[in-house]
Amino acid sequence: MDCLSLRPHLSGGHSLDSVRTLALRFKLHTARQKKLLSFVKSTLYNISPCRLRIRCTLRTPTIISDLENSIPLLPVTSSRSDSFKVTGKCKLSGHVHISGAKNAALAVIAGSLCSSEDIRLRNIPNLLDVSIMLQILKSLGVYVHSSGNDVHINARELSTSEPCEKSVQKIRAGFFVLGALLGRNGEAVLALPGGCAIGTRPIDLHLRGLEALGARVEVRQGNVYAWVGGGSKRLKGGTFCMDFPSVGATESLMMAACLADGKSVLSNVAKEPEVTDLANFLISCGAKIDGVGSNTLVIQGVTKLHGADYTIIPDRIEAGTFLIAAAITRSSLTVSPTIPAHLTSVIRQLRNIGCKLTEPNSNMLQIVCSSSLNNLEVATGPYPLFPTDLQPQLMSLATTCIGQSIVKETIFEKRMGHVEELMKLGARINVTKNMAVIQGTSGLVGTKLKANNLRAGSALILAGMAADGVSIIEGVSHVDRGHEGLDHKLRLLGANIERLVGKHITV
Repeated sequence: MDCLSLRPHLSGGHSLDSVRTLALRFKLHTARQKKLLSFVKSTLYNISPCRLRIRCTLRTPTIISDLENSIPLLPVTSSRSDSFKVTGKCKLSGHVHISGAKNAALAVIAGSLCSSEDIRLRNIPNLLDVSIMLQILKSLGVYVHSSGNDVHINARELSTSEPCEKSVQKIRAGFFVLGALLGRNGEAVLALPGGCAIGTRPIDLHLRGLEALGARVEVRQGNVYAWVGGGSKRLKGGTFCMDFPSVGATESLMMAACLADGKSVLSNVAKEPEVTDLANFLISCGAKIDGVGSNTLVIQGVTKLHGADYTIIPDRIEAGTFLIAAAITRSSLTVSPTIPAHLTSVIRQLRNIGCKLTEPNSNMLQIVCSSSLNNLEVATGPYPLFPTDLQPQLMSLATTCIGQSIVKETIFEKRMGHVEELMKLGARINVTKNMAVIQGTSGLVGTKLKANNLRAGSALILAGMAADGVSIIEGVSHVDRGHEGLDHKLRLLGANIERLVGKHITV
């Protein structure tokens, strides 16, 4: 039997069970397996590879392994061997469109698990991290459909409380589903989270906060086991004060408390715009949350949340990255849509060094930079202080400013990995613990560099744009995790940047 004969069985429902039954019934040989694979790949776009592995035990292992490696996430592709070729000293000009906020999108996607009705999310950035997050939802049995920057989610039927281990370990935000799953199902099993190698990001605040809401939690063999005891599946309202205003813990506990029985008070919470965006999304679904944007949230739990149509806020980190790109190349450009109030600390720093920033309208920023910029001094911190996610980019800028600049990192102890790479370009930087002292220079020279995380990748691209000659930056996959078409957007502004697919280049 060939693929044409199988088509009536696979069209429409094309369930995993039907694939397994057909494979067993016809005992397909290698050639026929390849034909079946070609057809099934085109019809199973909404089935998670993790669910294939768990639910479908075929006697034809070629099919299962090939399907797992070939079903697409989103049309985002990059290889570990890809790199960027950046030729420096090009001026930027024009306007750049800012995508939806990655960190808000990841949290809101996790928050969609709190509702059992249709959720439509708009302005979702087309990123590798977002794609992985959607796969995590699919591994729970959630319906997910993506169209451009819109995503339709329906979590009416959660088939399990244990998401795909491999997917959760790829991104830090995968752990955010813990609070939502406990709120919906009263139980959850999650692998310990992954993400960028920028330092320790403990999960103790997540776990202690959930315990304050009545959950029982155990960590063993690389997994977190959480459940509601006492014969109930519903969390209880409680009070919890965070030792540090953790963004992830605030978001996870907010989701859990929305569906808890009674009132919860969360204090010393994070106030980042992405946290506010999640709160506003949950409110649009029927959650009762007071104190949004402050350091104390008062949440009255409800039994269920309804559906919603919600638009994600613009990405303040992407906007800040392009503003710094203009500064490091001594250029002028406009960015929109953006929310200037989310960028107050960034705007202040850029103005302090000599850039002119204006607001042509309520959702646009214009930056004009002179050829000579002053030194800077900045310390990262929780919002509304300077964001840690823009620290590497700002340090790249500081290498081109007059005099001595000081950058202090207070959030992540290992977010100085880009310093060694910047020094390869000729930057003069001395690091003591979490503080970098930068001596400005105009003599950066292109060379071969390697990004070890998302924001370091952005910083190295910007530094390459300011350097003489050509820079080759490896680690494209890190950049693709958090920037929607960064190289394409920079080219539209006049940058000389090229994506080298699977090529090994020497400089």
